[in-house]
Amino acid sequence: MSESKFVPADTIAPATLHAAFASAFSDYLLGPFNLPLELWPVFVGRQGADLSLSRAALRDGRLLAFALVAPRPEIGHWRLATMGAVPEARGSGVAPALLDDFIARAVAAGIRGVELECFAQNERALRLYRARGFETVHPLYGYVRAAGAPLLADEPAGDVARIDVPSAFAWLDRRNVELGDLPLQVTPVSLRAQPVALQAWQRGLAQLVFAVNGTESVAIHSLVDLDAAQPGAQALVAQLVNEHPVHRIVVPQLQRPDLGGEALERLGFERQPLHQLLMRRPA
Repeated sequence: MSESKFVPADTIAPATLHAAFASAFSDYLLGPFNLPLELWPVFVGRQGADLSLSRAALRDGRLLAFALVAPRPEIGHWRLATMGAVPEARGSGVAPALLDDFIARAVAAGIRGVELECFAQNERALRLYRARGFETVHPLYGYVRAAGAPLLADEPAGDVARIDVPSAFAWLDRRNVELGDLPLQVTPVSLRAQPVALQAWQRGLAQLVFAVNGTESVAIHSLVDLDAAQPGAQALVAQLVNEHPVHRIVVPQLQRPDLGGEALERLGFERQPLHQLLMRRPA
């Protein structure tokens, strides 16, 4: 059998890359990857992936594995947006080789560090990442409030400012550079690719970006509070609940507890056991 070779992912037909992704994630922790092909560019955009920096592993013309790379020049990092191998290629060593290639190319490019998110329950992947020097920087939790569930804490006094989305993105860009360790998906790079109408509110040192999905649910896409006590986050989310009392409110597994997650829990949101770890290593 011939050796595998790595090629830029932008040289692979989108349908081929999409099919390999669906195969690799058919038994994913969150369930199978069922995104239609026509929404594949939206997914790539939300991941912030640059397909010219990303790599696909080929053997005898067959796509075996891939590593999508998202550059984060504002903080001097590359992010491993996602990596996977089709089932028949697992255990062949191609995924670890792609990871080593990702790190080596970042070093050659003069990148300060590399990062990724990994589910804490994905023990096999964690072993691989830790063996390559990745360490946990922050846990990233998901939260849910059932439709009609009562708030367990009062809303702090004060007004909520409703702002335009470009102003919210500018605020987030500044915070992203200042903090240096926000998950990419809660920053404008990813939020701009969301195929939904976003709304943004601010209060004190906090900002909330969310979308109302019909009559049933609200998705919180970004919640950041720079105050350690998180009064702004608590007020913003309480206001959101008050305005959408019969909606289910969902926060994906991207929320740092120290930037808003603690406020969510005070309000009675249920923290989900399946969660991610933001991991980094110097390049």
